[in-house]
Amino acid sequence: MKQTAILGFGNPVRSDDGIGCLVIDELKKRLGDTGDQISLIDMGTSAFEVLFQLKGHRRIILVDAVMNTGEPDGTQYRLPASAVEASIQDDPMVFLHSLKWDQALSYAKKILGPEYPDDISVYLIAVSDTRLEIGISEAVMQAGLQVADLIMADLGLEMPSTWE
Repeated sequence: MKQTAILGFGNPVRSDDGIGCLVIDELKKRLGDTGDQISLIDMGTSAFEVLFQLKGHRRIILVDAVMNTGEPDGTQYRLPASAVEASIQDDPMVFLHSLKWDQALSYAKKILGPEYPDDISVYLIAVSDTRLEIGISEAVMQAGLQVADLIMADLGLEMPSTWE
């Protein structure tokens, strides 16, 4: 049984919105083959079919961009369990290519039923640029690297960064 699923959300052609996907890429470089212990899932803008892959995991870690925080780009947030649980909706309205972390958890809870894990962490990175362009700003990229470090520490693993 897989222990931890780490999901990165975002659209890599919408500038800083793609940071969740880049964090997943960074963790893949650092962790290599994780066997049955860790699933690294690039949610991109797909979604529903990926949620079925969460079955059998005991822990979920999510990474996503967050807009309109009023804080500088790259500001990081780790939501407490109470805030994560409060964000889960019974029947969220979504567009298939714009699923966000809270909506994904809402659907995952329905799909997984009693197998929905209790151990969930959400890391958010403040962004202001989601224009149609490829590339992540320096501040957001550095924040993503720091979130990858935090996730590694959260997993009890410490490895040097490979992100460039």
